[in-house]
Amino acid sequence: MMEWIVENKQDAVSAEKLGADRLELISSYPVGGVTPSIGLIRQVVDAVTIPVQVMVRPDAYSFVYTDDLKNVILEDIKLLKSYGVNRIVLGAIKEDKTIDRDMIERTIEQNNEINITFHRAFDELSDLQKGYQDLMPYKEHVKRILTSGGTPNCSQGQSVLKKLVQLQRETNGPVILPGSGLNAETIGKIHQEIHADEYHFGTGVRIGGSMTAGFDPERIENIRQVLKSGRSI
Repeated sequence: MMEWIVENKQDAVSAEKLGADRLELISSYPVGGVTPSIGLIRQVVDAVTIPVQVMVRPDAYSFVYTDDLKNVILEDIKLLKSYGVNRIVLGAIKEDKTIDRDMIERTIEQNNEINITFHRAFDELSDLQKGYQDLMPYKEHVKRILTSGGTPNCSQGQSVLKKLVQLQRETNGPVILPGSGLNAETIGKIHQEIHADEYHFGTGVRIGGSMTAGFDPERIENIRQVLKSGRSI
């Protein structure tokens, strides 16, 4: 399973044609992504047939949210639901660097059909394995966790990612979705080490490694062959 980041309709259509299994739709990639406009969301969701996970993040300053910002998030999710969009990318933590379970519970209470990717706010937790356990009770709605193992990229976080993938399989919990620093050069060693079921790509599938450029079919095919064979090319 390969999930790719997109920021517009053209990229979404191109990604589907090139074999992406799922998309993450965001705005403002340089700051880690924020909530796209409703017009963009509707345009992208209507343009493709593969699943689209929509980022719901009101700003790029912190993953610790005030009550006002939590209400903004819930209003955005309610609006998305009214348009038939139930797949979101969300992350919220508390000042003590633990999961903000209140935010997760309020989200699920508001939309029982919600399908959540808990994003890389997870990497700011003080204890990732405890964080995983804290999300376990919500696994019917928190389907996956986007993480680089608490480090800037997956290469540095390999050992932690391996443990998290093992925990996923032992508990049948949320899927670990490694993301950050994945490309044709790094995916082979990482996949051999952690054997995740899904991977998340941003610049790693782009021409010149730039989000402002189009997708790179050759790099994508190299990644696909590595994941298929389990060996580096």
